[in-house]
Amino acid sequence: MKLILPIEVADEIQPHLPKDTQIVRADVDGNIDGDATDAEVYFSWLYYIKPTTLQKVLDSAPKLRWHQATNAGVNNILTPQYLEREIILTNGAGLHAIPIAEFVLAYMLSYAKNFLKLHELQAQKSWQRSFRNEELLDKTLLIIGAGGIGQEIAKRAKAFGLKIFGSRRNPQPLPNFDKVVGANEWKALLGEAHYVVIATPLTKETKGLIDAEVFSLMRPDAYLINIARGAIVDEAELIKALQTGTIAGAALDTVFTEPLPPESPLWNQPNIFITPHCSGHSPQTKERAISLFLDNFTRYYSGKPMRNIVDKGAGY
Repeated sequence: MKLILPIEVADEIQPHLPKDTQIVRADVDGNIDGDATDAEVYFSWLYYIKPTTLQKVLDSAPKLRWHQATNAGVNNILTPQYLEREIILTNGAGLHAIPIAEFVLAYMLSYAKNFLKLHELQAQKSWQRSFRNEELLDKTLLIIGAGGIGQEIAKRAKAFGLKIFGSRRNPQPLPNFDKVVGANEWKALLGEAHYVVIATPLTKETKGLIDAEVFSLMRPDAYLINIARGAIVDEAELIKALQTGTIAGAALDTVFTEPLPPESPLWNQPNIFITPHCSGHSPQTKERAISLFLDNFTRYYSGKPMRNIVDKGAGY
């Protein structure tokens, strides 16, 4: 059996593979250092897979049967060409949940404690003490997408005394959530939420989900946090909501066009915190990704059910 492994970790993985396996290495652009025509397995690494990279790998490996991705979101992978092939896709759900959840709490604390203002005052050498400074205690958090990442967020937010609502396609009681509703019922909770976190996958149903109607239903003191995909938010309507005071602010770790162009008006909004799609970064993520791949490879090799199989029709 032949595997296509990322050049970054191929040498770490190879000693853990059965002796009857062979490997070729692929780089970030999809260039492969050998013959992949008989490759059966592809492990893509911790970067956003460009369509050109993916297509190059697909063209090089006509017998590919299983693809382990490290991304949780796979909207960029499910191209028409990819869907034409009978490839089992498993994703990296869970690999980034802890660092992303910590980032969400950092966004919330930064807003509640007005850290941006404090940094500004420090730069001005100003000993000013009269500025907004709130507690998270008894505030309400709505997590749109109570999957693995959403549950890690809730676990940490509960320790701060927040009331936590969540939504998911198949609602069920979950630890640390006070209420979990169906995928079409969360809008009724917007009027109660001080913090709204987007943690749902990007699919046909969720593209542009956060629109003018959603902003109109939110509290004027609400803070929006997006750690999912930029296309879930209508950016023009977000800017309008920020400029008119419809909502109080937003933190975006992901935007529609990445990198965010210098001319984007998002950069200039005073009540927005933009980070460069880095909330999932962590030294431990590499270890988790390799461990997940090796566990799934053992399952694949022995014909056992694998973890994190993507429903390509649903998009996650």
